[in-house]
Amino acid sequence: MFAWPQNFRRLVVFYEYHDFNFDDFIALGCIILLLGYF
Repeated sequence: MFAWPQNFRRLVVFYEYHDFNFDDFIALGCIILLLGYF
């Protein structure tokens, strides 16, 4: 469970490097986290 945020941070850095739409990625990450609780 604690390894997931570490992987998420790695993905954020990767997509930031590739000029990804950062806000959409954060929203997607929040949705995935919320779905994981249900």
